[in-house]
Amino acid sequence: MEEQSLYGRDAELRLLDGLVRGGRDRGGALVIRGEAGIGKSAMLAEARRVAAAEGLLVLSTTGVEAESRLPFAGLYNLLRPVLDRAESLPPPQRDALMAAFGMAAAATPDLFLVALAALNVLGDTDGKALLVVEDAHWLDAASAEVLSFVARRLDADPVLMLAAVRDGFPSAFGAGLPVLRLERLGDEAAAALLDARAGALPPGIRRQVLEEAAGNPLALVELAAAPAAEALRPLSDRLEEAFAARVAQLPAATRTLLLVAAVNDGDALTEVLGAASATAADLGPAVEASLLEPDETRIRFRHPLMRSAIHQRASLAERHAAHAALARVLAGEPGRAVWHRAAALTEPDESVAAGLEETAALSRRRGAATAALSALERAAQLTADPARRAERLLRAAEAAVELGRRDVVTRLVHAAQTAELSARQRGQLLWIEASFGGGLREEHRRPEAIAAAAERVAAGGHIDVALRLLNGAALRSFWTGADPAARPRIVDAAEALGVAGDNPDLLAILAFAAPIERGAKVIASLRRSAERAGDDPDAMRLVGSAAILVGAFDLAQACSAAALPALRKQGRLGLLARALGAQAWSAAHLADLDAGIPAAEECARLAVETSQPLFVGIGQSTAAVLAALRGDEEAARGFATVAEQGALSGGVRPVLATARLARGLAALGAGRYAEAYEHLQHMHDPADPAFHPALRCFSLADLADAAVHSGHGDEAKRIVTEIEELGRQTPSAALHGGLRHARAVLAGDDRAEELFRAALEEGPFARARVQLAYGRWLRRQRRIADSRGLLRAARDTFDSLGVTPWGEQARQELRASGETSRRRTVEAHERLTAQELQIAQMAADGMTNREIGERLYLSHRTVSSHLHRIFPKLAITSRAQLGAIVRNRHVTLASGADGS
Repeated sequence: MEEQSLYGRDAELRLLDGLVRGGRDRGGALVIRGEAGIGKSAMLAEARRVAAAEGLLVLSTTGVEAESRLPFAGLYNLLRPVLDRAESLPPPQRDALMAAFGMAAAATPDLFLVALAALNVLGDTDGKALLVVEDAHWLDAASAEVLSFVARRLDADPVLMLAAVRDGFPSAFGAGLPVLRLERLGDEAAAALLDARAGALPPGIRRQVLEEAAGNPLALVELAAAPAAEALRPLSDRLEEAFAARVAQLPAATRTLLLVAAVNDGDALTEVLGAASATAADLGPAVEASLLEPDETRIRFRHPLMRSAIHQRASLAERHAAHAALARVLAGEPGRAVWHRAAALTEPDESVAAGLEETAALSRRRGAATAALSALERAAQLTADPARRAERLLRAAEAAVELGRRDVVTRLVHAAQTAELSARQRGQLLWIEASFGGGLREEHRRPEAIAAAAERVAAGGHIDVALRLLNGAALRSFWTGADPAARPRIVDAAEALGVAGDNPDLLAILAFAAPIERGAKVIASLRRSAERAGDDPDAMRLVGSAAILVGAFDLAQACSAAALPALRKQGRLGLLARALGAQAWSAAHLADLDAGIPAAEECARLAVETSQPLFVGIGQSTAAVLAALRGDEEAARGFATVAEQGALSGGVRPVLATARLARGLAALGAGRYAEAYEHLQHMHDPADPAFHPALRCFSLADLADAAVHSGHGDEAKRIVTEIEELGRQTPSAALHGGLRHARAVLAGDDRAEELFRAALEEGPFARARVQLAYGRWLRRQRRIADSRGLLRAARDTFDSLGVTPWGEQARQELRASGETSRRRTVEAHERLTAQELQIAQMAADGMTNREIGERLYLSHRTVSSHLHRIFPKLAITSRAQLGAIVRNRHVTLASGADGS
């Protein structure tokens, strides 16, 4: 059937042939999409045939609807023939992979650490390999995410992945991958296929089949045997009916065997024969009827529609009996058996519900939140006690929050609300509801309501739940500016919890809810909190985030950088994206392009992969700021536009403010001061979506420089006066540094010099900007000789930082003073992309390709491919030369930043 289904597929076959026979040093992935019966399996079979002829290693897995709740089942089937390679993986990867497969006891493996392990197992091959994923839409969610992650990273590996996905089925597999869509056959190809399979049909019936099949290859073959089908019914229904009619003609023992196989969550022949009380001889009629493929160890349906046809046409009692029989056969595999026991029930059963709860806990330990969610929801359905049912529903809802499944959260929350909840459960419910912006009742999402719930929960002694609630309320206030009047209540509730003053969670809540009002308290505790965080990367990340909001950028960058290695090692890519966002944002304000540019790019990329749109926006808007500092206006505008498009609908103020800052900096660097002021003043208008009460405090120097050159000095002075009032409440280093710069730039000539001198005590970039402004002022005062030293120092600092526009401004001022400067030499590393720069930095530090790959979740071959592109760009020939060219600043907690 497969070969004859390839009529009319010449172009598609040439594409597949080129991919499979292509260069052995590069791979890739392709998703083959189309309706049921369109020939996806036939295309995969042809790819297998070519791969075998070429001597390629072929690994296959098939998504099975009944298996979709078994975590990592599809991945295990794919890797089983090469699983011995896992022994050579670094211990964290090996342990994660084995734990995911239930073959080792380990801490909960992060999904992305499992994915990196799978990537390295698959990439560790001497020759090219072909990975075939059939019915990828029915893969279990954990396998689908892992294989999608792997597929996006195969370009430099000799591995080709082909996956078939049926139209009309939701699937997490294949997002962002190239797609080959199979359309229906043309008239000529359809007729040729039908004649090849059923050439003796009478003309009238032949015409009817061609019309009804409408170019679907499987329909042409199957409807030829049942030409009286009704043309108006959906094709998949007609095909299932044709298969069901074929089953009805089989012996009773064969029909029972097929039903057991259809409901089984595995494909082992021994399981099916045992549950059906059948023998291998009972398979014969099904093979002869072209329902099953011949196989000595597995049950393989010739087409997925055959499985669903058998399942759908069986009565409820027959399906229950089949599940009960499988549960008995699988008694030695309680994780699988309990699902079959559950499928055989129509009434509550606490023993089965408890078994499902244990299965959910095991799934969580294996890093499979989707499987845990399914088990908890089914356990709740089988629970008679209302309180226990609500508890299971809420735990299922928390798993759905982790997965980003808003629709499922809504359904589970509504179900849980039918029971009388305890105070802790009500707090848990509110935290769940507040985790999503839409689809839930607004009054339950307001920060003040969340703070009130936290107070009630804390009164009951549940401090951990209260902290989670208050953190959510503070974050909501920070991101959207929602319910500003609630901020004092959030702060009061957090401070009343009785936790230590240097608790990282407490500091994060205070910094996000009241960065000015509690700035002094947060700043005083930051370094002690960082020391308390120790080896806990999440706590260190929280300290770094708090430091940003209070303007302690040196410490923020140090803490964020300190959190990265452990988050990478643990595979916690969601938190890694957040830590990278904090590192990039603080680096942008310090003009540390070498650290900031790679961090912003990786933040945005990982945030996409981990479904965190807020941090996609942070990564993109920060990349815009960094591009503006570097003098790449086109890139700055591009990043800012994309960030704004994603943030406007949700009113995500930090992203909109950062994008405005980027646009203002780009114009400022180019000397378009009026345009720069127009962009920057949006950040200081409370009615503007880009207004943010904390972030506006860190753009004063930019606003003042734009104002003084565009005739907006008086307006800027009013804004400075507002922020001076805020400065009386917090010792924020960045805020007060900006105030000193703004006062000097906007002052009259009688006070300017003393204010410029006071403003010089800043970090490198800020000090160089003061030197530039001070040198300009001196030159206007005709103190030419005095101006040159400041302008030279500013020029040299700008050049060393790579902030080209400001370096050029310093050169212009020096030329106006009568002194020429050599043109700035473009550093070789500035020609690298963000990811190339990151790889070059790590290689310069002496890391091997495999070590770099582990850090960046890339295969070692991908790292090697990047280095092959990097060397010519840098005009070097060896890794030993990288250290002299690529700078990689290591910011540590001992760097001298004290957060004040």
